[in-house]
Amino acid sequence: MTERLTGKVAFITGAARGQGRAHAVRMAKEGADIIAVDIAGPLPPSVPYDSATPEDLAETVRLVEATGRRILGAAADTRDVDALRAVVDKGVAEFGRLDIIVANAGITVPEAWNETTPQSFRDVIDINLTGTWNTVMAGAQHIIDGGRGGSIILISSAAGIKMQPFMVHYTASKHGVTGLARAFAAELGKHKIRVNSLHPGAVNTPMGTGDMMAALNRANETNPGLMNMVTPFLPDFIAEPEDIADAAVWLASDESRFVTASRVAVDLGSTQF
Repeated sequence: MTERLTGKVAFITGAARGQGRAHAVRMAKEGADIIAVDIAGPLPPSVPYDSATPEDLAETVRLVEATGRRILGAAADTRDVDALRAVVDKGVAEFGRLDIIVANAGITVPEAWNETTPQSFRDVIDINLTGTWNTVMAGAQHIIDGGRGGSIILISSAAGIKMQPFMVHYTASKHGVTGLARAFAAELGKHKIRVNSLHPGAVNTPMGTGDMMAALNRANETNPGLMNMVTPFLPDFIAEPEDIADAAVWLASDESRFVTASRVAVDLGSTQF
């Protein structure tokens, strides 16, 4: 690794596994210390895949420590801004600064539009959109106080550029995240803080566990063919979490120092079809 983030500190949500773990480990390998948050417990009942566990978060801590960097791992719900602030404040007190925020935590619930309940809609919006706003609010002032500028990366989705069939709430939330990035970029730019949205397509993560594929198939049966709207151009069809972490590291590093308010897609071309 090139140690592009040496001396910096990154706050990452949804860090127990999948993309969040990949961001934490990759940024640590690039020299950053990590403040890692995850709910590490039950997700809302409408979510059809397995929840992250305390053991998952502990494994992220182990993997980061194996790189030689420091990490503070904590269980917290991104819907609770006070809990997030408490973790970030503790991390900054321990590590001395904050430079990077990766708002990665999110959920998805595949279901046809007329099967979406008020509760599942609320859950997706609360975690994906309000939780992302909470994440920025918990950490941005620390970056400002450091006076060195920084980078905030909001993990949206290909659904935040185009759409995702059978996920009205998810699509709405991820478009909202895209808007948050542009709005925060405008106001935080005077502090030399860059804010961008990162848009993965299909990624090989634990979101594919449990009843996720069955739920997708059930939804697809209500309107066959819509899933073809997110067909990728490249033959791989699915990215690995580390592929998304590569882009996140670039956005966190000085190599992208003039990139802000941008939508960066790592989606194999699926949003262009």
